[in-house]
Amino acid sequence: MTFEIEINGRSRSVSIERTGGSGQFRVSIDGQARLVDAQRSGDYGLSLLVDGDAHAGATVQLAPGAAPGALLAYLQGRSVAVTVNGRRTGRGAGDSGGAAHGEQKIVAPMPGRVVRVLVAAGDVVEARQPIVVVEAMKMENELRSPKAGRVKDVGVTAGASVEAGRVLVVVE
Repeated sequence: MTFEIEINGRSRSVSIERTGGSGQFRVSIDGQARLVDAQRSGDYGLSLLVDGDAHAGATVQLAPGAAPGALLAYLQGRSVAVTVNGRRTGRGAGDSGGAAHGEQKIVAPMPGRVVRVLVAAGDVVEARQPIVVVEAMKMENELRSPKAGRVKDVGVTAGASVEAGRVLVVVE
């Protein structure tokens, strides 16, 4: 899976693929590949071992930010604003408070597992109302309606595995 990540205003392309057992990944940042062993540490923490070097590893704490796809990352006493897939998020989902027009598709931002579906076909929803919760990389992502409207279709159920870009819910 590949993400566009913005860190302090600088955009980076990050590709992540599972390489072996639990928690082992090949992570490429702007084409530079590293082997990373990632283990959960507390509610929002990840302990990272980079290329098998304990000195290069660190514990990163992640906290949800104010907008969809926004995170605050804490590393060695510093906090950094991070936006995941900022370009794609800004295009259609936006924080426009209901300015999205026409049929809107809520898609999985990354591969994962559907934890909860919070609406059913025919439900009336408000702009920014939580629609579905997807777990990816041991983090829950609450996806919200980009506009006020009616749920036209729900294409997933709780427990389903989804790939990035799969349409989860359609709001008209």
